[in-house]
Amino acid sequence: MNRFSVNIFLRILLLTTTITAGIWLWYIGGIIPGMIITILTAVQVYGLYYYLNRVNRKLTLFLESIRYEDFSIRFNADNKLGRSFRALNQQFNEVLDAFRQTRAEKEANLKYIDTIVQHISIGMLSFDAEGKIELINPSAFRLLNIYRLRNISELKATHPDLPELLLQLRSGHKILYRTRQEQQLSIHAATIRLQGRLVKLISLQNIHTELQEKELEAWQNLTKILRHEIMNSVTPIVSLISTMQEIVELDIAPHTQHTEAIGDLQEALQTVESRSKGIMNFVNAYRDYTTLPKPQFTNVNLKALITSVSNLLMPELKQAGIHYQYNLETDNVDIHADIAQLQMVLINLIKNAMDALEHTADPLINVKAYMNTPQQVCIAIIDNGPGIDADALNKIFIPFYTTKKKGSGIGLSLSQQIIQSHGGQLRVNSSGGGGTTFHIVLGVV
Repeated sequence: MNRFSVNIFLRILLLTTTITAGIWLWYIGGIIPGMIITILTAVQVYGLYYYLNRVNRKLTLFLESIRYEDFSIRFNADNKLGRSFRALNQQFNEVLDAFRQTRAEKEANLKYIDTIVQHISIGMLSFDAEGKIELINPSAFRLLNIYRLRNISELKATHPDLPELLLQLRSGHKILYRTRQEQQLSIHAATIRLQGRLVKLISLQNIHTELQEKELEAWQNLTKILRHEIMNSVTPIVSLISTMQEIVELDIAPHTQHTEAIGDLQEALQTVESRSKGIMNFVNAYRDYTTLPKPQFTNVNLKALITSVSNLLMPELKQAGIHYQYNLETDNVDIHADIAQLQMVLINLIKNAMDALEHTADPLINVKAYMNTPQQVCIAIIDNGPGIDADALNKIFIPFYTTKKKGSGIGLSLSQQIIQSHGGQLRVNSSGGGGTTFHIVLGVV
């Protein structure tokens, strides 16, 4: 501070001397020297003013650097003016360093949060009151089956009723939405105020797999209970019938003249025994449904899988007079699967198609394999049979349900369980008279 004071004193002394000299020159009549002295005086007054306002300019520059977030400025040019200037510059620099560090931490946190949002499997998107999209992650694109979204209204092209649902969904509420791809989405909304304006944050979660797993678990538990109760009831009946048949044959038949009545009794017992054993065999058929082993995953070439199944069934198809063809658009695609279980599913679906074509003129089965998405492959089994009516279409995956005269109702439900255990989906499209198509959707390696 001493150097600053000395500089002020010297500037004032020089200014005083200049003013005194100027007055003296004007007094003795030296106009030109007097004008020069006047200009010098003005320059010195401005220099003194500029020197005294250095702190104000420094403070203005400091505040502007904070306002515009320019923390690269350093204050050290006037450190030689004294200790107070050095202390002030040091404080300015430390404050700017603190702001710079805070901004760096904020940017790092935002980048970290953005990375999390972009990589989580839950779809996230946000939009303002006008529907303008402000944030959307890849999971949301995948769940909505779109590749670009700038305004929420653009969803009408693929999901006609979804934009209105999202706009009307209140904060803290949830809804279930079924997509055209038969996915069940759980949609949750939250509204936040961001810089004075309301922004709605939407989370999308595909719960289709969870619902299928719960449904499968419920059917398995029900099947176990029914099987247990039926077997406990029928097994003693079969045992008693065997005992009664022995009594009739060994103790009653040799000592009676009523041979016709004995014959009727034996026939009745045989019928009851046959039907009881049929019930036991029928119930035992569901053991596979409740005790299906876990898949033994290996890399399976899709072309090799379909070709092997086709070659296996070709003799039966020719014998039935069914024209069979398969079209593979995925020659070099591998899937992570249990090859034995997938063969079981394909054989079951193709044989079901063969049964459906029993009374169809020019029967045809076509198996197609194509990429459903870059990460999913679809195997379609198509027939030109009579199709499945709407009522039966909603029940065909339910255990015990069958439209065949000789069917246990286990094939499709077991196939669906196998595909679900592979993380895929088994879907069906059909209309009366328009044939039936089963779709197997699986992930690729």
